[in-house]
This record gives sequence, structure tokens and C-alpha cells, in this order.
Amino acid sequence: MINNNLKILDCTLRDGGYYTNWDFSQKTVDNYIKSLNNLPVDYLEIGYRSKQLDYYLGKYFYCPVSVLKDLKSNTNKKLVIILNEKSVRAEEAYDLLEPIKPYVSMIRLAVDPKEFSRALGLAEKIKEMGFEICFNVMYMSTWKEEKEFLELIPKVNGLADYFYMVDSFGGIYPDDVKEIMALVRSKTNVKLGFHGHNNLEMALANTLTAIQEGVDIVDATVTGMGRGAGNLKTELLLTVLQSQNKLNFDYNALTKVVDDFTQLQKRFEWGTNLPYMVSGANSLPQKQVMEWVGKRYYSFNSIIRALHNQSEGVADNKSLPKLKADNRTFERALIVGGGPSPVDHSEAIVSFLKQNPDILVIHASSKNALSFTNIPNDQMFCLVGNEGHRLESVFGEQSIQGKCILPPFPRKMGTYIPIALANNAYELKEVNFTDRYKDSHTSIALQVAKDLGIKELLFTGYDAYNGNISLKEQELFTENQTLFAQFKNQKDLSLISITPTGYDELSELSVYSFI
Repeated sequence: MINNNLKILDCTLRDGGYYTNWDFSQKTVDNYIKSLNNLPVDYLEIGYRSKQLDYYLGKYFYCPVSVLKDLKSNTNKKLVIILNEKSVRAEEAYDLLEPIKPYVSMIRLAVDPKEFSRALGLAEKIKEMGFEICFNVMYMSTWKEEKEFLELIPKVNGLADYFYMVDSFGGIYPDDVKEIMALVRSKTNVKLGFHGHNNLEMALANTLTAIQEGVDIVDATVTGMGRGAGNLKTELLLTVLQSQNKLNFDYNALTKVVDDFTQLQKRFEWGTNLPYMVSGANSLPQKQVMEWVGKRYYSFNSIIRALHNQSEGVADNKSLPKLKADNRTFERALIVGGGPSPVDHSEAIVSFLKQNPDILVIHASSKNALSFTNIPNDQMFCLVGNEGHRLESVFGEQSIQGKCILPPFPRKMGTYIPIALANNAYELKEVNFTDRYKDSHTSIALQVAKDLGIKELLFTGYDAYNGNISLKEQELFTENQTLFAQFKNQKDLSLISITPTGYDELSELSVYSFI
């Protein structure tokens, strides 16, 4: 039976923070608050409250008192913050929450069902402080197997104001919503909430089913902005409910806020795609998929293969001979990246390599490999993610000469080796010069140079980027800078680009000065 007092909670700033690192421009936030003031939404979840962490997270991860005070003075909605239960103990609740009591109405607890007993203790402390309490219990598709958690649900009676069912994997269907709501209702009389993810594009259908079944509160975000595949779109929910004569609102306010976040979406590219669909259908965590999708060197095909292996419990089963220095040693190497300079200066680079056939050519990316087909030098191809397929695509019908080098076994994305190099494939024993980005193209190429004892390391194709660059390009630039710095610290080796570069960690010399 439909609840005529249905509440709507918009959690755009909190859930959308997974893409922006919880930083939003003041203009965006001001427009968001002003627009939502004129829409039939009851609660705004602004972000997290957290202890200080040893890495950067933005304004809406910490929600300082001054920020909440300002928001409260400009909104007619109830404000909500969320605590990550695994990171907050009951004895820490007072210091985190007492300062924000004048501004925040409800505290939500993001809870793993396996830790529900501990979460009850935290909730009791928060309830004593006078806040509304909401349990956001994750992984609802697994609840039927969580017997201990199910036995504890009655303890929320008299403690919680809302008990949320969270489709963390984005993989449930309307019949699942009905079944799990009935199961929870058999154990508690607390008001129920639903938070859907959109991996399978079922967030709307599942939310409408929950509403039909009498749920008391539902979540949505503007343009669906949220972790991984995102959430139910606030604008879609409101439009559907208005069409059913359950709401009445002015579309001008909705259009203004949607336009703002549509611009953000062009930059951060949230929303479902094939890897997120596979993860949802197989109840696999979105966190890892979000990380993989954000890396340019993982193709959808390789991500899907990795997800399939996870769902089937299959590990990478192809171990290769370890790379080691053979009878021929190399003093110098040229690492080739994916920028345009190897093509722009190909004639000079080829001339230089022909004059110096002792230089090993290490391809961090296969993109420019065709520029190096007529050289006498030994070549190695670093195959990360889908790079084996890319290498075959680059060469087409032409033969591939050289060795391919893969990351250490086992590999997240499985193992694919071009047929032409099947008998010339090796893997690294480990990546040990860095504790970050261990499976990037550049880290594999640098580790090859380290393992082979290279004493002079040259680069081309690490041009960096000019003008307005995308978020992924920014991340790749930062990643490479970090790897170059860490490599130099370990090897006390100069890294020299022989073509123009924007990387500060690379010195520059001109290839033309060598020929």
C-alpha cells in the first residue's frame, strides 16, 4: 500500500563526492540549495563527518561547522550527514556530532550487515544526543544469508527513525524489493527506506516498487550522480511522481539544477556502462569497477573478463617465465609512451636508434609501435589490461618482432598474449620501486628497466598535455610524475626525454643533437 506521507532524500553532494573528492564549487552548491528549496524534497544529505585522515578529501567529506551553518541558513530542508560506521566508534560520536546539532536533523549510518551489532552501540550514543537516526544497511541482495544480522533487526525498534535497504551492488529486481521489504517488516515496525543503484538501470523500477509496497522514504541524486554507476535521478523520480499526481512542482527550479550537474557529468562521466552492468548482475563491488573504469589502460573487455573471473571464482591461471637479464646485457634503453612525439619525430628517432643498435626499446604503450618496425634494436612490449589486443590491432597483418612483458602473476585482468609473441612472453617477478600504480603502463616499463640493470634511461612519447585536459588525463599525468620521482629516488638515475615533454621529472635533450 502506497504511503501518502512519502519522504524524499536527495544525497547528491554526499554520493556525488565519490567523483569530485567531495569538493564542489560554491556556485554549484548555491544553485543546488536554491533550486532544491523550490522542489518537493524533504531531506538533503550534505556529506560525511569524519576524523582527520592522512590524505586529501574535500569540504563535504568533513562538513565543517561553518559550512553546515551557512547551508542551514539558506535552506528550508532538513539537513543530513552520514557516518561511515566502520570508521567511527561510539566513544567518538560526541566530539564529531555535538558541534553540528544546531544545523543537522538526521544522522545516517552506513553499515555493513556483518557489523550491525557494533553499529547499534554507535546509534545509541547518537540517539542520546537528540538526532534522528537512520540505518543505511548495505548489500541488501545478501541479507537472506546474513542470519545473525536478521536476528538483530528487532533491536532497532525504539532506536531508529528509519531503516534503509541499500542495493549496494545495483543488481536487484522489483521482486527482490518486495521479498526483502516483507522480510524486514516481519522483524521491525521502524519506518523503511530504499536507496537504489543504477547498474542495471533498475533504480527507478525498484524505487517505484518500494513506494508501491509502502516504503516511507527514498533516495535520489540530481542526474543520478553517485558512486560507480550512480543512483536514481532526482529529476526522473519527481517527474514520474508528478505524472501520477503524487507531487506538484515548478520545472524551472528542476531545470536549473539539472543543467548545472549535467555540465559536471560531462567531466566526470558517471552513469552505468557495460562493466557496471556486469558487476551489478553478479553482485560484485562497485568500488573496484569504478577504479578500473577510471584507468585509460583498462578496456571494457578486460574489465568484464576480470569481473567474470571474480563471479566464477576463477583466478588467473597462466604463469609465465620470469623476466631476467640473459646473455645480452643492455646499458641503455628508450621507453616509448603513447604521446604524439614518436610519430612527429620518427625519422630522427629511427636514425638515432640505427646509429645505436645497443639501445633496448621498451614500449610502455603499443600506440606508436609501427614507427619502430625498421630498426635493428631489441624491443619489448609491456602488456597491461587490453594492450595485447591493441598490439595486434596496431600491427594488423604485419609480423611482431620482440618480447612481451606482463605484470606479475596473478593479474587482475587475466592474461592475453598475442599469438605472434606466444613463445616470447615473460612476466615480472614483482613491481618493487613503487607502492602505487603497480599495474600502469609506465610502472611496468620502469620495472623492466630496473630488472635489466639499465644505466641510462631515455624517453619519448611522454609529451604531457596542453590546454584544457580531462580528469583522466590529469590523473595519468600525476601518476606518471609520481612514478618517475619514485624511480629516480631508488635508482639514482637521470631520466631524459629526447623529444619535448611537459613532465618536470624528466630532463630534456634533443634527439637531433645525437644525429
